[in-house]
Amino acid sequence: MKKGILYLFACAALTMTSRIEAKDISVKITKKYLNLPVSHRVERAVMTFDVDGRTERSFEIRLAATGQAADYWVFCDVSALKDKTLRISYEGESDALRQIYQADEIAGHEQLYKEANRPQLHFTPKRGWHNDPNGLIYYEGEYHLFYQHNPYERDWGNMHWGHAVSKDLIHWEELPLALYPDEHGTMFSGSAVIDYKNTAGFNKGKTPAMVAVYTADNPEKQVQCIAYSLDRGRTWTKYDANPVIDSKAKWNSKDTRDPKVFRYEPGETWVMALNERDGHSIYTSPDLKTWNYESHTTGFWECPEFFELPVDGDKNHKKWVMYGASGTYMTGSFDGKTFTPESGKYFYTTGTLYAAQTFTNIPESDGRRIQIGWGRVTHPDMPFRSLMLLPTELTLRTTKNGIRLFSNPIREVDQLQTLLLQKNAIPAKEANEILLPYGNADCIRLRFTIKLSHATDAGLNLCGQQLMRYDLNFNQVNGVFYSPEDMTSMEISADVIIDKTSVEVFIDDGAYSYSMERKPAAEGNNREGFRFWGNNIEIKALSVYSMRSIWK
Repeated sequence: MKKGILYLFACAALTMTSRIEAKDISVKITKKYLNLPVSHRVERAVMTFDVDGRTERSFEIRLAATGQAADYWVFCDVSALKDKTLRISYEGESDALRQIYQADEIAGHEQLYKEANRPQLHFTPKRGWHNDPNGLIYYEGEYHLFYQHNPYERDWGNMHWGHAVSKDLIHWEELPLALYPDEHGTMFSGSAVIDYKNTAGFNKGKTPAMVAVYTADNPEKQVQCIAYSLDRGRTWTKYDANPVIDSKAKWNSKDTRDPKVFRYEPGETWVMALNERDGHSIYTSPDLKTWNYESHTTGFWECPEFFELPVDGDKNHKKWVMYGASGTYMTGSFDGKTFTPESGKYFYTTGTLYAAQTFTNIPESDGRRIQIGWGRVTHPDMPFRSLMLLPTELTLRTTKNGIRLFSNPIREVDQLQTLLLQKNAIPAKEANEILLPYGNADCIRLRFTIKLSHATDAGLNLCGQQLMRYDLNFNQVNGVFYSPEDMTSMEISADVIIDKTSVEVFIDDGAYSYSMERKPAAEGNNREGFRFWGNNIEIKALSVYSMRSIWK
């Protein structure tokens, strides 16, 4: 922290009560950010910002006391309050307020995106906790990623909607917070649509509204609300008649959350899949404001997803896919009001992924169904936690077991890679020798096919961590049942993408995928690097790529 900046803040803040026990300070905002020190050695306490006699925001924070080293710094974007006097109140130790300072850069910006455990291929926010992706939508050349976010700490709490945009789904720009807690509660998960036909009446001239449909959570219940934006998601206005759905009484349960909304053109209506108590309910609406309950499908928990996909790319043969936060899914038919399951429940992915959602409004000329999931990765000693897994394309394909969901990295991921080597039909020992220089790489991609002959058990480790184990006898990949399309096949292929803190693996062209936290090198294995293992196995194909960072 620059002493000059701290001194400027102190001079601007001398309207504070002179006693060190003061519970509030006042400061004229002249810079873009307020920087706040966080210490996990203290308990959370409520901080409130008041401007012009009204509360601008209120949140919980573990504010480091004067003389106490901060574990990390978080920030508040106060650019909208420039030249106004901000009164900051805090219910914790009052002298902690003295360490807050304002600046045009966030504290620690010099190391931003270069920190020791900062993912280089995956989106993470500058600071704070984040989880479920929300409101995934494409509009006017931008992919919008909203997400559950605690900007004031790396642990869960203070739920807002964070916001980032991308032109290619790979390189992301973090924007200011989109939705703040309000009188209805904190901001839980939801979705977003573009109201081209002005059904809600929010449009301005030829500018269609981007409408967010989200859950507000409070101690008593969870309700569904809407907000709209007329400037490509940069600022939001909440509907003054919120909530639009309050269904606690109907279900005798607080658990009514995470609305997924889309336009159903055959019925010229909006459709919402909403998790309620023990499954997903279907609601319809003509205007995004008034909603009618239609049906319910049991067996899911949290974060509904519901969409239609062609089977084997045939636009004349489509099925609807419904899943929840765990990713287990059903396929079936939908008549605009009722989903009729025909097969399932199945899984296509396991591991750190949770609460995945797909993008709406992707142009028909593209036609892909693209998913992003929350990766539950801890990132020790960092001022943030979790990551967003790589975007994947979902497809339905006919298999020996019926129609199944496949997931593969989107083609845009390839722009990050540079081919380092390519080998065919080599023994595992030779492959391991070739891979020796790459064992400590921060970011790398391996594509390979293992051919078993004498072995019924084979796989790949990295510094002692098992990345893939194929047990042909028990039909398992990393302990999860897996039966290849060719039931007598002695081969298995994998696409392995490794970042600083995570590993994502796609088996047999996306028939099954999983993700895991990348562990530090096991004791005694720090020099081992990559190691294929298995009795007399052959690496039938091996390609290795370096991966460039997504951050400038």
